Amino acid sequence: MSGSVFWRIRGNNVERAQDSSMPISVQLIGNLRIHTGTTVLTSADIGGVKPRRIFEILLLQLGTPISKAELIETLWDGRPPVGATSTLESYVSVLRRSIQPGHTKTGPLRTSHGGYWLDPALVRLDLHDFERLVRQAERATPSEAYPALVQALELLRGPLLGDELLPEWAEEARARHAADTVKAKILAAETATALGRTDDAIRWAQHATATDRINERAWLALLGALEQAGRYTEGLNAYDRCRRIFDDDLGSSPGPALRAAHLRLLHQTADSDTEFSDVLSALLYLDEHLRDGPAPCRGRRDRRLNPKTAHMIVSSFLMRARVLALCGVALLVSHPELTGVA
Repeated sequence: MSGSVFWRIRGNNVERAQDSSMPISVQLIGNLRIHTGTTVLTSADIGGVKPRRIFEILLLQLGTPISKAELIETLWDGRPPVGATSTLESYVSVLRRSIQPGHTKTGPLRTSHGGYWLDPALVRLDLHDFERLVRQAERATPSEAYPALVQALELLRGPLLGDELLPEWAEEARARHAADTVKAKILAAETATALGRTDDAIRWAQHATATDRINERAWLALLGALEQAGRYTEGLNAYDRCRRIFDDDLGSSPGPALRAAHLRLLHQTADSDTEFSDVLSALLYLDEHLRDGPAPCRGRRDRRLNPKTAHMIVSSFLMRARVLALCGVALLVSHPELTGVA
């Protein structure tokens, strides 16, 4: 990033020149940090709450002039004090001296007609870097996209505008960034799965479901990664958590794609467990029989079932499960120390 280009008049000639302003790099995700040369400024170094907020407002609309009237409206929540314009101008002067010492006229903070703006040629903003890297990944192949996504996600040091406790004036920007963050984590999980990096995929998908617990695509990425890793039982447990969350929060069930992923996990589990395979085949047969009338089982096993055989398999399984549960209860009653409760 270099200084801004401008035109200089010398005698009768107009020359193209470049100012010597020191560019700045700003961290807006998490706690505010401003890098100017070898100096690092925090929110405490730029003159207090109001100058910081002016700076944040201008950063969120980098390169766009913001009128004094709009800044006053936001700073004082529609109830400006007497002399608000003069007070605003004094805050801007404090901010300008803080972020561009020695360059008050040519630094990144510029004055426009009736307002102020930050020159994007002199400001590198982590929020824009994050958005650029995600866009780049969306257009790239998996092998090219994954490093870009990891780089973007490493910029997430906290919520956008982490120094603002109740940034009502920035709710829309914060919500949009939170949604973009979840999308990037899901894309990282899907891309890692495509590359066979299942541990990474599971980690990113778990982060996504923790951030947005009713996001179907996030849960689908998690189930897909667990399936590819051969961790079928964990996948079934994850689906059960998803189902309960959707029921509690939305009053609905997971969608068709999630249900299909769940069925694949059931089949994969059955393939690795003969007894469970028999029970699953019987349940699938009974489901088809009840919905469609007598029909051969279309499960993965070759033999044909009839209602009586299917009922016997399921009943036997449930009977043994009941006995095991009762034995477990009796064991815990006899040995309460096994529960961890004294």
